[in-house]
Amino acid sequence: MKSTGLFAREFHRLLHSRPAWLALLLTLLSPLAGLFLYKPAAADTMLSLYLANPALAGGVAGGIFLGLLAVLELDRVSRSRMDALVDAAVLPLRMALVRLTALLAAGLLATAVTMLAWLPVTWSLVGSVFDLTDYCLAYLIFMGLALPLAILAAAAFYQFTRRMDLSLVLFAAFCGLSLTLWADEWQLCWLNPSVWALSDDFSNFRIFRSAAYMRFTWLGALAGFWGLSCLCVRQYGEGPFGSFIRNIRRVCRPILVLALLASSVTAYALQPFVDHSNPDLSAMTFSELEYADSVTCSHRSAQVTPRTDSGSVTGTASYEFQNSSGKEQTVSFAINPGYTVSSVQADGEEVPFRVGDYQEYNEAMLEVTLPAKEEMELEIRYGGFPREDRTTSTMQGSAEISREYICLTNASLSPRLLNVLPAKDSIPVTMEITVPAHMSVIPFGRAEARAVEEHDDGIITWRYEDEGTGGILYAGDYVRQDIEAGGITVQFYYGRKHQAIMEKANAAEAVRKVVDYCTEHYGPLSFGAGGSLKLIQSRTAGGGYATDGASLLDEADFTAANLSDPDKGGAVGEVFIHELVHQWWGLANMFDGSDAESPWSAEGLTVYTTYRIVKELYGEDYAREQYVNQWQQEAEDYYLNYYVRSPEYLQELPQSKQLEISNSLSRVRQYCEMPLKILKAETLVGGEESMDQILKGLFNRELDWSYPYLTYQEFLDACNLTEEELNLA
Repeated sequence: MKSTGLFAREFHRLLHSRPAWLALLLTLLSPLAGLFLYKPAAADTMLSLYLANPALAGGVAGGIFLGLLAVLELDRVSRSRMDALVDAAVLPLRMALVRLTALLAAGLLATAVTMLAWLPVTWSLVGSVFDLTDYCLAYLIFMGLALPLAILAAAAFYQFTRRMDLSLVLFAAFCGLSLTLWADEWQLCWLNPSVWALSDDFSNFRIFRSAAYMRFTWLGALAGFWGLSCLCVRQYGEGPFGSFIRNIRRVCRPILVLALLASSVTAYALQPFVDHSNPDLSAMTFSELEYADSVTCSHRSAQVTPRTDSGSVTGTASYEFQNSSGKEQTVSFAINPGYTVSSVQADGEEVPFRVGDYQEYNEAMLEVTLPAKEEMELEIRYGGFPREDRTTSTMQGSAEISREYICLTNASLSPRLLNVLPAKDSIPVTMEITVPAHMSVIPFGRAEARAVEEHDDGIITWRYEDEGTGGILYAGDYVRQDIEAGGITVQFYYGRKHQAIMEKANAAEAVRKVVDYCTEHYGPLSFGAGGSLKLIQSRTAGGGYATDGASLLDEADFTAANLSDPDKGGAVGEVFIHELVHQWWGLANMFDGSDAESPWSAEGLTVYTTYRIVKELYGEDYAREQYVNQWQQEAEDYYLNYYVRSPEYLQELPQSKQLEISNSLSRVRQYCEMPLKILKAETLVGGEESMDQILKGLFNRELDWSYPYLTYQEFLDACNLTEEELNLA
């Protein structure tokens, strides 16, 4: 019988097997675990909560169920003592391949049915930011590709051992490695890929590419491993070694196995997503370089073209140098480790250059030999697929380049000068970037970009003037609203897909109210510049930051899930106010969050300030009911908590349970206990006006740059109070 006929019979038999139906049913239900139990995607975006987590849970649980099914099916003939008869009818190697393809087909069927069944559920949970492309890619990559990997691994273990009990132990250990020891190694966690967040408002192709690359790397490895196990399939009464000697007589078999294993190892070693930066975060090799002797730079420019289809960048950077030393000089640049430099020319002539192997803070060093000329223009042509820092390899996605979103920072935008002084106070910069016509270009800082050239193929070149050796640039499908508040113009940028949520939150009015209130009570933001401030919503990045003229808002702070968080406000607009207040308490004034047990954090002052704004807007009765009363109830429950009164017993619980309880208690301390303490301090210092003066002084205090954090002790000293005076219990 032909192999196709054997496959049809085996697949038909498999679909009439009760264990197979049970495995398929459990796989279909496995995404439920991602909604309630297994939540590896930590961000609060809707796609993280209701797409990434269910798909990842489906991959983990479904992979385990299909792996168990593979072992049971492969052992079926042996359990029924029919192996000798079957081996006489069909060559063992041929039958092993048929069984594998039938199991893989069952995995494909499980993926297809799960995707169809969960489509309406996910659509309804995610809401207006649902994207069908993201849905299909998430289930195909996070779940679909996990099933064949598990089947290959389980089948290989069985073919090596020919014992169900031992192969199940080996398979369980292999799954356990991925879920525990390898969980922080993005290339090794074959069952549970490192996906910390999916963006609602912008694309996710970078993380999908990374996860797919890891999956296919393991697919080659496990296919080779399975092929190696096939060479040990018993036949002619021989043991594993004797069978191996017989099976390798056809040279194509071991060659194919070696090719699969070699391709996997090569793909692992040459992965293009993460750099090899020094993991020592105290290293400062690049910043400690000596300046080139008698070399200055009077101007630099760059023409940058992101390739949104491939996620890569091409660019040309030019630098006007003055070399008064009368001899050749070596100048150094920082460049993204994923980029290659194709040529370096000084006044049109090629000059020597090299890119070093050492990498630090997501930068490699490009060294160029300048000729002994007094003035010259140096041109560097570069490009490639930007790599991300290895220290954040489990949080990939920041280097997203697509038709919806682009973020290029410092050495990823253009080579950053390291050891050359400016000819004057700073180095003037002219940047040009060419992007699709529907995208807005937003320099992160004072600079304003303008469209200067429209091309025939639906792309536009933007230009802006800036200064310095680096820079950050955002581009995306943004909506812009200009808001007059606090004596400045706030340029508010947010993703077009988020427009419905922003309108529901009355975002523009919330921005105006917060800026007016906080400017009046505490003072203007120090990073407002030239009468304007850009508020830019970024792709989810784990937090925001600010510079002169611009501040970043993480999209995760404004998702539908976060805007319904009762700890941050009684309504959508109030949670929006809470997140904007972080511009004053959290960004303009930083807090040391290293002590997870301390209630002192940016959240305490932010929740208190939100309460004060809501009190001014909606009245004292509403503010007390929605804020103070809830704080008091939560705090009372906190002090009655068994593990708060008996913390020694918390240590007796499993680590996962300890973490869950500790996080819950920490949230109450920061969002409820601390605002109550500040409210008590307000009474003790003489009322709201006195507290406003104290907070204004703290907001405008002179910073100690060796430790620029606002501490609890500074707050107590400013109030002339002790810690004991603010105790609530």
